[in-house]
Amino acid sequence: QVQLVESGGGLVQAGGSLRLSCVASGYKFSMFGMGWYRQASEKQRDLVASITSGGGTRYGDSVKGRFTISRDNAKNTVYLQMNSLKPEDTGVYYCHTEYSSALWGQGTQVTVSS
Repeated sequence: QVQLVESGGGLVQAGGSLRLSCVASGYKFSMFGMGWYRQASEKQRDLVASITSGGGTRYGDSVKGRFTISRDNAKNTVYLQMNSLKPEDTGVYYCHTEYSSALWGQGTQVTVSS
């Protein structure tokens, strides 16, 4: 069964940090790029960061210098280290794989209080 399972969200004060994890299963993880998306309440799902199969990374302008995406192919896991969190970072965070455009995890809620 192909699936993505996110974890690591929570409630944190502004300026704090969180580390999100996404474990993939059911396909050859190392061969495909991964991305983290954020969906704030009643807004579209926006790309936060992405990482290619070779480790190349890209970031949305709002998170550059604060967030770091990484992957561990041995653990079939992609991470998002989030530092210096701001209230506008609040939302549900989803991971996504290039393996399938239709495949999304259940998401993990991140709430940043001011």
